Amino acid sequence: MTAVKIPYDQLSPEALHSVIEEFVTRDGTDYGEVETPLDTKISQVLGQLKSGKAVIVFDQKSETCTILKRNDPVLEELEE
Repeated sequence: MTAVKIPYDQLSPEALHSVIEEFVTRDGTDYGEVETPLDTKISQVLGQLKSGKAVIVFDQKSETCTILKRNDPVLEELEE
């Protein structure tokens, strides 16, 4: 596996905001029938990162980041 977990608090506030914003605006993200404001989506994901319900993962091969739920099976294969 070429991916590693990145603690959210090791990113600058600007970098963290950019990672979360890119994640919540990806094609295929669906928040239901009611449109949720971007700031709300970002706050929700940040809350999940702070509570430990989600983690940031950086794939070294593709040089991309994603955010996964803490219980995602992919995380079992990753380095700390």
